[in-house]
Amino acid sequence: MKCDLHVHTVHSGMCTVPVFRRICRESYSDPGEVYATLKRRGMDLVTVTDHDSIGSSESLRRHPDFFLSEEVTCRTSRGTELHVAVYDIRERDHIEIQRRRDNLAALFAYLHEREILFAINHVFSALTGARAEADFGDFAEYFPAVEVLNGQMLPAANGHAETFAARHRKIALAGSDSHTLAGLGRTYTQVQGARGRRDFIDGLKSGRTAAFGESGSYRKLLLAVLEISRGMMRDQRWTFALAPLMSGVPLVVFAILARELAFAHRWGRHVRKTGQLEQIPALWIPTNGTKAGQVHDLSFRLPRNQEACLRRGCSSSSS
Repeated sequence: MKCDLHVHTVHSGMCTVPVFRRICRESYSDPGEVYATLKRRGMDLVTVTDHDSIGSSESLRRHPDFFLSEEVTCRTSRGTELHVAVYDIRERDHIEIQRRRDNLAALFAYLHEREILFAINHVFSALTGARAEADFGDFAEYFPAVEVLNGQMLPAANGHAETFAARHRKIALAGSDSHTLAGLGRTYTQVQGARGRRDFIDGLKSGRTAAFGESGSYRKLLLAVLEISRGMMRDQRWTFALAPLMSGVPLVVFAILARELAFAHRWGRHVRKTGQLEQIPALWIPTNGTKAGQVHDLSFRLPRNQEACLRRGCSSSSS
């Protein structure tokens, strides 16, 4: 079974770009259109991972092949902002997760108590700001899963994430991270042999996953930015006055990707050089030549050292 595990709709809130954060949304995609597009592109199951929101559930919960997820904005005691994906949650989980999102020890404890799978998204991206060296130690120690293939990230960033996940024996996940309809279902996670939603979720938790599809590119990001800009102008007609600024978008996108590439190479080389664990060759290479994905037979459980850490408060979560 296939599912795009990183999807945004109009419920993802306002964008974080300075100046535009008050007038432009992260996405203008209607949940119903998102669902229909994903099904048309061959996804067996559908989920939505809006930023700190489960607003899409109202219109999608009637579908038996839909399960609710969320991308949670968290902050460590060092000030690092993280995007943490949580999968197959209920509305009451959303409330408790939001209460704990700035206390990672409490958040991790809750997620493990509820047996909710969670992952660190776009590890080697500057999207959420600066990283500290200790952040990668926390990713290795406390997260059961890593997004190894993101449809908006450059191949270099995804490559470093895949190596990191293999080295630290993490469950490998993939999703389009699409904020427009165009990219939906182009990048996805497959669980071989799953026969239903429950089988698929159990397969994710046991690590029987494979990542397929596209990475990001200049053209892909440029088209997404232009589409979101058009959505903004449809939503707020007065913003048509900003249309002359659109001529600078190609240069801005180029600068963003140059920063992303530098960030990925810097931290990718550093983590390879100082990796705490030896690299484990645990990649499954599909015979059809599609993008390889990790398949680990891992159980989703709280390690003893993490259990002790959560009782006393781990380094990244003491706030």
